[in-house]
Amino acid sequence: MSSSSQSVSTAGLIDLVAQAVVYDLGRTLRNGVAQSPNHPQFHHCLDRAHGDRVRADGGSAAADLLTTGCHVGTHVDALAHVSHQGQLYGGVDAAEAQAGGSFAVLGIHELPPFVGRGVLLDVPGLLGVEICEGGHEITVAELESAVARQGTPIQPGDAVLVRSGWGAHFDDPERYLGTDTGVPGVGEAGARWLADQGAALAGADTLAFECLPAGQGHALLPAHRVLLVEEGINIIEALDLDRLAADEVYEFVFVLSHLNIYGATGAPVRPLALA
Repeated sequence: MSSSSQSVSTAGLIDLVAQAVVYDLGRTLRNGVAQSPNHPQFHHCLDRAHGDRVRADGGSAAADLLTTGCHVGTHVDALAHVSHQGQLYGGVDAAEAQAGGSFAVLGIHELPPFVGRGVLLDVPGLLGVEICEGGHEITVAELESAVARQGTPIQPGDAVLVRSGWGAHFDDPERYLGTDTGVPGVGEAGARWLADQGAALAGADTLAFECLPAGQGHALLPAHRVLLVEEGINIIEALDLDRLAADEVYEFVFVLSHLNIYGATGAPVRPLALA
C-alpha cells in the first residue's frame, strides 16, 4: 500500500470514529466496589496531599496509592485463571506453570488488545423483563432467539457480550454478589454454544460471568472450565451493558485493552463500544 493510499484510509477511519457514539462498558473503581470475596479488596487512598511537599516556585503535587486483586471491577480473565484436573488450556500443567510465582505461559500478557466486531445478546430484551431472575440459566435457545430477534449472527472472531440485566444491582454490592438469590448467566451448554460460534471473547454484566444457583456461590463454574480451560476463550466480567441495550445497539466495534501485567491471572479493563 502506498503512503498516499494509507493516508486516505487513515483519514476515512478517523472520520468514521469521529461520527461514532462511544459507550464506556467499564465500571468505576472506588473503595467498597462490588466484588467477589475470593479476591483481594480494591483500596485507593491519597498517599501524598498537596502541601506535603512544596517546590521552590510554590508548586505541589498530589499522588495516590492503590491495591487491588486482578479480578476486581471490570476485568478480563487470563487462560491461567482456571485449571481442571491440574491442567490449564492446551494441557499445560498448572503446578509447573505457576512454580515461579507467576504464569510465563497463559498469563494475561499473552492476550493482545482486541479491536473488532462486538455483539450484544440482550436476554432481558428477548424475555420482556428488566432483569433476569437470580439463578436463571440463560439457555442456548434464548441465546439463539436473541440472535434472531436482533439480526446479529455471531461470526468467528467476535466478542460476544451477554446481558442479563443484573448489572442494575452493581451499586448494591451484596445484592450484586447474589449469594442468597443466585445470579443469572449462561451455564455449560451456553458456554459451549459460544465456543461453537467461534467467539474470540465472551463477556457478561455479572461478577462471575456464568449462572450461579442460589446459595451455591462459586462452588462450581462449568462455563469457566469450558471457555478458559477447554476452548481458550478469555472471559470479561462486570461489564456495564445497560446503555447499549437501552439504545438497542447490538452490533458495534469493540475495543479491549487491559493492563499488561506479566504472568497475571487477569487484569482490569475499560472496554469501549463504538457504534
